[in-house]
Amino acid sequence: MEIGKNMTAYVYNDQIIIVDAGLMFPDEEMLGVDIVIPDITYLEENADKVLGIVLTHGHEDHIGALPYVLRRLDVPVWGTPLTLGFVSNKLREHHLEDVARLNEVQAGDTVEIGDFSVEFVRVSHSIPDASGLVIRTPVGTIVQSSDFKFDQTPIDGQLADVSRLAKVGEEGVLAFLCDSTNVEKPGFTPSESGVGETFDKIFATAQGRIIIAAFASNIHRLQQVYNIAAKHGRRVAVVGRSMAENSRIAEELGYLIVPDGTRLNINELDNVDPTEVVIMTTGSQGEPLSALSRMASDEHKQIKIGEGDMVVISATAIPGNENLVMRTINRLFKQGAAVVYEPFAHVHVSGHGNQEDIRLMLNLLKPKYIIPVHGEQRHYAKFVDMASVLGYPKERIFRMSPGDVLETDGDNAALMDKVPAGTVMVDGLGVGDVEDLVLRDRKHLSQDGVVIAVVGIDLNTKEIVSGPDILSRGFVGEDFGEEITEESKGMLLAKLQDYIDSGNIEALDDVKAGCRKVLAKFIYERTHRRPIIVPVVMEI
Repeated sequence: MEIGKNMTAYVYNDQIIIVDAGLMFPDEEMLGVDIVIPDITYLEENADKVLGIVLTHGHEDHIGALPYVLRRLDVPVWGTPLTLGFVSNKLREHHLEDVARLNEVQAGDTVEIGDFSVEFVRVSHSIPDASGLVIRTPVGTIVQSSDFKFDQTPIDGQLADVSRLAKVGEEGVLAFLCDSTNVEKPGFTPSESGVGETFDKIFATAQGRIIIAAFASNIHRLQQVYNIAAKHGRRVAVVGRSMAENSRIAEELGYLIVPDGTRLNINELDNVDPTEVVIMTTGSQGEPLSALSRMASDEHKQIKIGEGDMVVISATAIPGNENLVMRTINRLFKQGAAVVYEPFAHVHVSGHGNQEDIRLMLNLLKPKYIIPVHGEQRHYAKFVDMASVLGYPKERIFRMSPGDVLETDGDNAALMDKVPAGTVMVDGLGVGDVEDLVLRDRKHLSQDGVVIAVVGIDLNTKEIVSGPDILSRGFVGEDFGEEITEESKGMLLAKLQDYIDSGNIEALDDVKAGCRKVLAKFIYERTHRRPIIVPVVMEI
């Protein structure tokens, strides 16, 4: 179990279908890593058996890895219109628009993929066009919920197809893969429309600009902002590349309706009365390079935060991002803005179902086996406790980690041996080339700094012709103290002279190792620190 990097493979009779191909954002230990994607070694080894990829919805943790997967697997992809709209844009960015075979489906459609029959069933989530999947196989029916909740007043009016889910339950469900993100929270998840009521009050009382930060893919939230802005005579500027792109795609596909007179170009901001302005932006997680973070740091080229501005953080912090969010909020207050955020105002609701949503789904489907997904170990423990009240014994609830294989013949189910799985780190253009050693070195550098010793040697005359020069970064000053620098040079010269006198100066690798050892020992004795030591011995 984990949150993010969603990808599930179903195997029957040498045929494989894949559900979702998502990414995960790096944790604090993955220094310099951009994103994390699934290890698809098993799928590559069985590429001739993979029939296609089916997508549940358009969030990054469900589609973000698709460009990297499609480089290695030439298979068709099925998804609903908005989901494929986001996918197409992502593939264009990766110059893969001619590679993928995208097949559009609607909620209620069924596609036949080999021996699998996949039905798309509408569910409510924080993005339009989300679907749960009913996967029918010769040994039984499997339901994968996707991310879901039961919203009785959705913004787009598209209710979860409860009657269809109930019908599937009556037909019989062998196994159910259930979203468990909010299993710790009691009750039902509140409706998205409740956020609109809070926004309405904020718009009615704000005396200046209103700046709202939300997830870039939260089209329902953006729709509410446009609707309420029109009601209060304000215009909306969308700031942030990802949000601008997502809103453009959603509008083109008819999932976002912009009321007449509410669109505002960012270049027009200086010419519009602040009481008529709403800025919808990215940065709800305090991401350092996001638009809101740059505004908070007074580094945004076009938007300066000041007295009279009201900033709404319309999201909750993802675990691990709390400090980033609080830092952004503090900086906004320092700039003179008023800041509205959870839990002090009802400005965000989750797209995931709480305990009662999950119980309702279990009662509708009545599965034989349950696999909690999209959660962590504590979510599994809470899920078992909750499901036991409904009569599900622990042995019918499976805890699965990446690479685990659950095998069933329709009558029984058991966990089998694992397949290769795990994480692949993407750093710039490098995919999978950031090894543990690299991460350890980055962490070491961040904690202890680096010392570089440069020396030039003429191997013909066996003389030191330049240096040693000592440089450092992140240690104890630009050149870590004149006294220590001079002592270090003296020790290196003595060590190099030993190599010259012994006739081993031409073995440059040995020379470097010796210089590193003597310098590391000296620095530790003098400072009790262990920076990375990089000796550079140049042949001149």
